Amino acid sequence: MCDNPYIPDLAVIESIVQETPDTRTFRAVFADEYIRKQFAYEPGQFQQVSVFGVGEATFCLTSTPTRSGFIEFSVKRVGSVTGALHEMPEGAMVGIRAPMGNHFPYEQFKGKDLWFIGGGIGMAPLRSLLNFCLDGRADYGRINILYGARSPEDLCYSAEFSVWQASPDTRLFLTVDKDDPSWTGNVGFVPACLTDLAPSPQNAVAITCGPPIMIKYVLQNLLKLGFADEQIYTTLEMKMKCGIGKCGRCNIGPLYVCADGPIFSCAQLKELPPEH
Repeated sequence: MCDNPYIPDLAVIESIVQETPDTRTFRAVFADEYIRKQFAYEPGQFQQVSVFGVGEATFCLTSTPTRSGFIEFSVKRVGSVTGALHEMPEGAMVGIRAPMGNHFPYEQFKGKDLWFIGGGIGMAPLRSLLNFCLDGRADYGRINILYGARSPEDLCYSAEFSVWQASPDTRLFLTVDKDDPSWTGNVGFVPACLTDLAPSPQNAVAITCGPPIMIKYVLQNLLKLGFADEQIYTTLEMKMKCGIGKCGRCNIGPLYVCADGPIFSCAQLKELPPEH
């Protein structure tokens, strides 16, 4: 890994999975064998991915460090860099600056029941921690996954649903915003489904990520259910540029999301300026 934090390491796109009509998951391997073997990261950290000649963008590491030799990141097509990535074939080369930011405090989660609450592409950072916990299943209590999207075709990682459900003492709850002829599962928004499931806050931790409006009401509903601020964790969806706390683009009060986050507890969020 380069000593200069602004210089990316080369990586080859090994495989691509079409998750939804506008979202793909890329598996990449570092071109340098030494970097490939030495690279280490934690669940919740992120990376900067460069498409040479186009630009650089931030994506969470959606793979888990318990499965080594490659990294994965999911890309929703929304702009020039994401569009260019969607046009890239397997075998193409990208630049990667990683790992960056803090991570989920999974050591504090051991022995506790976990609630993963995701919406749409927001399941990406949760997937990293979820698979990390499933790979160390004995360290955690009951694992609950509440995941929703606008429609059935917008649910990411559907190929993994059966694997998650098959894990011991693990439950998966799926929901979509609107009824669909092809859908036989629950219909409703994630925050409302959370209220219906009414998870107990006793010896539990909730981790959530999704659209900002979803996170807002999930946090409110968790607090109504009796979860303390210290029991709730989320990621901040901010525009990050440099990734190392130098450019100031993601500054909130005294913090830089890229350097001090992107993972924050609800207690930490309450200390930030009210306009955020």
